[in-house]
Amino acid sequence: MTLKVAIQMDPIGPINIDADSTFRIAEEAQARGHSLFYYTPDKLAFNQGRVTARGWPLTVRREKGNHFSLGEEVEVDLSTFDVVWLRQDPPFDMGYITTTHLLDMIRDTTMVVNDPFWVRNYPEKLLVLQFQDLTPPTMVARDLDTLRSFRAEHGDVILKPLYGNGGAGVFKLVQGDGNLASLHELFAGINREPLIMQKFLPAVSKGDKRVILVDGEPVGAINRVPAAGETRSNMHVGGRPEKVELTDRDREICARIGPLLREKGQIFVGIDVIGEWLTEINVTSPTGIQELERFDGTNIAEKIWLAIEARRAA
Repeated sequence: MTLKVAIQMDPIGPINIDADSTFRIAEEAQARGHSLFYYTPDKLAFNQGRVTARGWPLTVRREKGNHFSLGEEVEVDLSTFDVVWLRQDPPFDMGYITTTHLLDMIRDTTMVVNDPFWVRNYPEKLLVLQFQDLTPPTMVARDLDTLRSFRAEHGDVILKPLYGNGGAGVFKLVQGDGNLASLHELFAGINREPLIMQKFLPAVSKGDKRVILVDGEPVGAINRVPAAGETRSNMHVGGRPEKVELTDRDREICARIGPLLREKGQIFVGIDVIGEWLTEINVTSPTGIQELERFDGTNIAEKIWLAIEARRAA
């Protein structure tokens, strides 16, 4: 099967080809004979009944500093493609949400990965709220007194933006820390969104596990260990990836959430597990497949494309 594939992503020039999951997905698609077209989210448009994008035919190669070539810029009708990848990074703001609405318009002809309707309705820090028995105590609120009461009940907590990514704006507040009001004031000055607060899990010092699911099935995991003096384990902020095996608890969590992810067209998902607890279900632009491939030799990108090809053939 040869597919015509468009990739909506952040600028390809600055990416780290040894870590970027979108690059690995494109590389595998090319190896399988699929044609590639690349555009950035700002080039997406609705034009008199058509969903269009201005972008470039794309060729990728694993050469640092020379990892891609572009053809001539052209405007395309995305409904003529077999697959469109929704792969720009959060924040999950109105710009991001608008792209999901536009891509949702081509669902009758084109497979969008991950399904944009459910990406819009299942952002990472909200979908977990449907599985409260799998997650640590969690609050989503904007009111300062409400947040204070949660902190008083649970002691040390993590406070973070509801729609952030990559560990940006994540704070640990220990008992006696007087910064909650100041942080609330800071976030309130940036946007009108609620914050998310979770009970702090000391097990994070041993790592924050990223489990990769393909079409609802777990295919492996990496452990992300915080740098010295850090609470955050995200690799964007210095977290160290380590080889790790899936535990019985990890498989239990995946068995619970996997059928829903599969049903809603969430082909490539990365969940975060600290100790025994599920903390996020990442559907917007999950990462980690290159690190996992290096640790255990499993070609995760191949598994992703096999799942896509099977759905296209059905």
